Amino acid sequence: MTNEEIVGLLVHHGVKPTPNRILIAQALAAATRPSSQPELERRVETLDKSSIFRTLGTFRVHGLVHVIEDGSDTVKYELCLSHDADHDDDQHVHFYCERCNRTYCLESIHIPQVTLPAGYEVHGVNYVIKGLCPHCARQASME
Repeated sequence: MTNEEIVGLLVHHGVKPTPNRILIAQALAAATRPSSQPELERRVETLDKSSIFRTLGTFRVHGLVHVIEDGSDTVKYELCLSHDADHDDDQHVHFYCERCNRTYCLESIHIPQVTLPAGYEVHGVNYVIKGLCPHCARQASME
């Protein structure tokens, strides 16, 4: 994504585009898969842990990131490319490889609609499939 697209996405989600926020959004946009905070800290060495933590919290509150809890005891983040600031139209399935411990976006597979009983209020959806990624599955078959 270009710098202008990043700034536009931040503004669209109601987030003031400060230099730190732009830098973290760029790092998330450039990532090939969801990233943990420690991974972001290694990629964005110019910012300290607390700045990254606060920025991810702001992004989370404004719906600018998907928060993936894949069972690895480390939360992963990915930039939400929703076109609607009030409704996330970018929800998709994630895949967690139990061998290499990586989480992948399966953007072409949307999260199925679930109708909940009366009285329940949804605040988020986390749909993770676990198994072996293609690379690890090939390796396992050769062992």
